[in-house]
Amino acid sequence: MPPRPIQIRKHDLAIMLQKVGPHPKPKVGLEQYTTPADLAAEILFSACYSHDDIQSKRVLDLGTGTGRLAIGASILGAAYVVGVDVDAASLRVASAARKTLRTEVDFVLGHVDIIQGHVETVLMNPPFGTKKTHADLHFLDCALRLGNVVYSIHKSSTRQFLKDWLQRRGFNREEIIATKIEIPHQYDFHRRPKRSVEVDLIRVTK
Repeated sequence: MPPRPIQIRKHDLAIMLQKVGPHPKPKVGLEQYTTPADLAAEILFSACYSHDDIQSKRVLDLGTGTGRLAIGASILGAAYVVGVDVDAASLRVASAARKTLRTEVDFVLGHVDIIQGHVETVLMNPPFGTKKTHADLHFLDCALRLGNVVYSIHKSSTRQFLKDWLQRRGFNREEIIATKIEIPHQYDFHRRPKRSVEVDLIRVTK
């Protein structure tokens, strides 16, 4: 299949996604860190134009937060997009951004465990698992149950562990990019204005 023509530049998509606000009152137990707009655009462009996993596809954003990945998928032409999160305050921000950017996304309040059915593509920036052990694996379990392909962000320090974990379950893991996320000072225990965390964007298929 020939590559789909690019309808919007990656830089312009990132600018649009900057209009989606951060978590209004991030909860430390949920590890709520807003996906940077440029990284969200990188994920979406790779999924859409390198792998044809967005346009005309049903897309699910697990732990959507304020909805940057879900809204971006809608901008890039997904057939249907739903974002799921347990935090009502974050979904209010997501819903407002959806209207501002004139996109079609259904936002659902609830735990990732409640989702049933099947989609072609799952996008997510799950908890790293630093506050609740293996929270990242729980999200992966749910995502792999629901979608044909999963795009997910994980700490680079877990790279080999995740490779082994996925291989034992019969899944293929492809590393798209290795980069850093800058986490701002947003919790009382943070001592610096911001810090960088090395992360991998991975693509997982059955």
